[in-house]
Amino acid sequence: MPEGHVVHRQARALTRAFKNERVRVTSPQGRFAAGAKVLDGKTFAKAEARGKHLFIGFDNRRWIHIHLGLYGKWQFGKGTEPDDNGLIRLRITSETNFAQLRGPSVCEVITDDEMATAITRIGPDPIHKGADPVRAWDRVHRSAAPIGALLMDQKIFAGVGNIYRAEVLFRHQISPFTHGRVISNEQFDAIWSDLVFLMTLGVKNGRIDTVRAVHLPEAMGREPRVDRHGGEVYVYRREGMKCFVCGAKIKMADMQGRKLYWCAKCQVG
Repeated sequence: MPEGHVVHRQARALTRAFKNERVRVTSPQGRFAAGAKVLDGKTFAKAEARGKHLFIGFDNRRWIHIHLGLYGKWQFGKGTEPDDNGLIRLRITSETNFAQLRGPSVCEVITDDEMATAITRIGPDPIHKGADPVRAWDRVHRSAAPIGALLMDQKIFAGVGNIYRAEVLFRHQISPFTHGRVISNEQFDAIWSDLVFLMTLGVKNGRIDTVRAVHLPEAMGREPRVDRHGGEVYVYRREGMKCFVCGAKIKMADMQGRKLYWCAKCQVG
């Protein structure tokens, strides 16, 4: 499942391609045919992301609410008639561009009021300018759950996924097993500020980079990371490898059904 910065990039790409354009909305697969009919021929207003949720607005005050889930994937291109019809749930086309979506877990038409309600169920998003970190702090400092689990709760930290969870805790030398109520206000502020920085960088660069300059491959004389997720990281998917900071082996364990990566020597708890 993509992390939040990916959805923000998709929202920006959709807005660049279609803003103020009268668009054709179709569902070659047919599963979104009724929704497409409501929006076909309307003017594209904007697209915006909240965590891992995408909202696409039109001039008839209707929105498409999308959550990619594990298998959802966008394709963007030039032209109005892409050759591939495949299992396309949603296709948006203008005179010059197209965007099409496969396999989302959610793809539905909603009203303004329904969008507002949906947003109340989503936690503060570190990338969103209007995010209120106090909402997240209120949940964290009252919780007995480990911070490693709380960071993955989309009602607390919208858009944070497995990579950002592992990396931000390493960067601040916090054990992922530390109970939320033990996290100090200073530690929380550091985590939140770093998520804002790292996730905004991810939107800009299209990949997740969390390693400080002193630990980059050219600074350490090591080989660059090779991974389909791209980017230089400290602990994610590095189990059994040496920590760039202390030399101890990176550990991996299961936390609520997801793989957790950390350095037990740097992240004492």
